[in-house]
Amino acid sequence: MKTGRFSDGQIMGILKHAECVLLISESFREHGMSSASFHKWRGKFGGMDTSMVSQMRAMADENRHLK
Repeated sequence: MKTGRFSDGQIMGILKHAECVLLISESFREHGMSSASFHKWRGKFGGMDTSMVSQMRAMADENRHLK
């Protein structure tokens, strides 16, 4: 399975930076990512902070182990 280019902390930083920028397309170019990635991350991580993301990852790993 392909691993991501960005860590959870980086994703959260990019999302917070995009909230402050007037043109989101500038943020895409600055970070070298596509608009599809941004919208996928915003749908998945929107409204979370870094601790909540790590808890979500831990629960997913535990569920994968139990299956």
